[in-house]
Amino acid sequence: MKKRVIIDCDPGIDDSLALMYALASPELDVIGITVVCGNVPTDMGVENARKVCRLMGRTDIPVYAGAEVPLKRPLVTAQDTHGMDGLGETDFPAVSEAEWPYEKLDGAGFIVKALSEGPVSIIAIGPMTNIALALEYKRSVFDNLERFVSMGGNFKSFGNCSPVAEFNYWVDPEAAKYVFEHLNCPVEMVGLDVTRQIVLTPEMICGLLSLEDAKADFITKITRFYVEFHKKQEGIDGCVINDPLAVGYFLNKDLCSGIDAYTTVETEGLCVGQSIVDEKGFWKKEANSHILTQVDSRRFMRQFMTTLFGSRGEGVLR
Repeated sequence: MKKRVIIDCDPGIDDSLALMYALASPELDVIGITVVCGNVPTDMGVENARKVCRLMGRTDIPVYAGAEVPLKRPLVTAQDTHGMDGLGETDFPAVSEAEWPYEKLDGAGFIVKALSEGPVSIIAIGPMTNIALALEYKRSVFDNLERFVSMGGNFKSFGNCSPVAEFNYWVDPEAAKYVFEHLNCPVEMVGLDVTRQIVLTPEMICGLLSLEDAKADFITKITRFYVEFHKKQEGIDGCVINDPLAVGYFLNKDLCSGIDAYTTVETEGLCVGQSIVDEKGFWKKEANSHILTQVDSRRFMRQFMTTLFGSRGEGVLR
């Protein structure tokens, strides 16, 4: 049977790649996409999610607008990283009402409704504001949550928006802390320790260009801005694509390995947004998370490319 999932996201370049991956995966039944403020404002994220759904021929999937601000602080976007349109300054045409009518529906409300109707998993690849709001409103329905995978945080790797903090948890640390401390099942944390090893290289981008495929064209266009950012910011050739790994790991847990530990998130001071992983059990608290520490990056990339492009995806990796 297909696995019923909600994708909670803030598209965003790498969120868009993760959505493409999830929508192309025959193992997944994506019952809804909930958008949260993060990389871009919520309304822009909704539009970008709809653009990806149109590209993938999946306008049957509802897209819900979630939280427009973090729980307790102003929103700081990452449009310097993703472009002012969130898709690398590509300015792809908006999805018109004639193409796909849009009714603005509540993201956190949808999460509660979906969980109240039966088992479902959540792949959260943005700040956890929507999840925290749903959890605070009706925690009992989370008994139906099968798995919760979160792209966010960092354990032994350095941060990407401060020396110690990863962006998704830094944007809304109160939400991340609340989810780690109140969720009914372990948070499976796909953090920078593993996602930094998922690099779309210049050679792969050239391979995508050779496919003459609409999806490949979309990827090469939106990542051009991302490549330039990563060259300036982290000195690498190509770009780290964090969020698709959360989808890949959800599909195949043996892509990654890690540790079980109690984890919380700092909400104040110089280290705000830091995910604090009690690896050695110093606090004597029961583990509330599974922290990924290793990944088979080449196997992941093969899985990603072949899901999107079939056997042609193998050629992209040569």
